[in-house]
Amino acid sequence: MISSRLIFVGICLLTPALNGMIAAEDRWTLPHGDAQFTGATETKLPESLEVVWEIEADEAVESTPVVDQGLVHFADVMGKLYAARLTDGSPIWERDFETGFLASPALHDGLLVIGDVEGNVYAVDAKSGETRWKQTTDGEIDGSAGFFGGNVLITSRDGRLYCFRESDGEVVWTYQTDDQIRCSPAIAGDRTLLGGCDGALHIVDLNEGKAAGDRLPLGGPTGSTPNIVGDRAFLPTMDGVIYAFNWKTGEAVWEHVDAERVQEYQSSGAVSGDRMVVSSRGKQVDAISLETGERIWRHTLRRRADAPPVIAGDDVWIAATDGRLLRLALETGEQRWQYEIRGSFLAAPAIAGQRLILGDSRGIVRCFGSGS
Repeated sequence: MISSRLIFVGICLLTPALNGMIAAEDRWTLPHGDAQFTGATETKLPESLEVVWEIEADEAVESTPVVDQGLVHFADVMGKLYAARLTDGSPIWERDFETGFLASPALHDGLLVIGDVEGNVYAVDAKSGETRWKQTTDGEIDGSAGFFGGNVLITSRDGRLYCFRESDGEVVWTYQTDDQIRCSPAIAGDRTLLGGCDGALHIVDLNEGKAAGDRLPLGGPTGSTPNIVGDRAFLPTMDGVIYAFNWKTGEAVWEHVDAERVQEYQSSGAVSGDRMVVSSRGKQVDAISLETGERIWRHTLRRRADAPPVIAGDDVWIAATDGRLLRLALETGEQRWQYEIRGSFLAAPAIAGQRLILGDSRGIVRCFGSGS
C-alpha cells in the first residue's frame, strides 16, 4: 500500500497551507498548466524552498502530476494511479491498471483522464479512484487529455485525435492525420492545434472534428505540443526549427534555427510575457523572443532536459536528466537555486498552492514548499 511508503520530510504543520487552507484557484489540472499549453503561471514560489513531503511510488514516475481540490494525482510507468493530499502527502487512494503510463493525467470537474501505452483511455473519479468509463484507441498514448464542450480529447500514435463524450466515453468523432500524434491537444477557442509526426501543424474544428483550413508545413516531424498566445502558435520540431505561426491566417511569422549548432527539440516550450523558453537535447535552455524569433539568452546544462520548462512568475523551472531541479531567472537565464537527487527528472513539475510537485525515475514524488 502507498501508506507504507509515505515519507514525511520536515514538520511544517504550523503553516496555513498545511492546515488544509488551500485556495480554490491553486490548481494545476493540465500537465502544462492550461488548455493553451503555455506552461506558465503568474504564481511565484517562495524564495526559500525545502522538501515538505515525499511519496514513494512502486515504479518510476515519468509524467507530470496534476492538482485540484487539495489533491495531487500522479501515475507510475507500470500502470498505477495515485491520489494524495497536497497539504501533507497523506494517501487517499491508489489503483493498479496493470499497464503502463507515460502520458500525464488530466483533470476536469472531478474527472481524472489518462491514456496508457496500450491505447486505452481511463476516466476515473478523482476523489475515489472509481472507474467511470474506459475507451480504446489503436496506438500508444503519449499526450495528456484536453477538454472542450463536454467532451474529452485524446491523441494516439495511431494518427488520430479522438473526441469522447465526457459523461460516458461515447465516441463523438475522430480526426485522422498521416502519421503518429505524440503531442497533447492545445486548445484555442473552438479549435485545437496538433503538431504531428507527419510534419504538419493541424488545426481542427472541435465542433465538427474536421480540419479548419490547410495544414501548416513544419518541414519535419514533431512530438511537441504548440504553445498558444492569442493568434500566435509556437512549436519546436525534432529537426531543430522553432516555428511561430498566426494560426488564424495560416501565416508563418518567423523561424528560429540555432546559428551555432542545430538543436533537436523533443519537448514543448513555455511562454510568458515577451519570450518563449525551450530546452534541447543539445543541453541548451534558450529564451526566444516571441516577436522576432531571436535568442535572448542561453543557459547550458550538464545533461539534457527532456521535460518542458515551466515558468512561474519571474522564474524558469528546469527538471533535468542529471537529477537537478534548476530555478533560473526568466529575465537573464541566471541560476538562482538548485536541488539534486540520485536518478533523473523526466517530466515537468506541477505548481499549485505555493508548492512545486515533481516525480523522478526512482518513483519518488516530492513536494517543495516554503522553508521554515
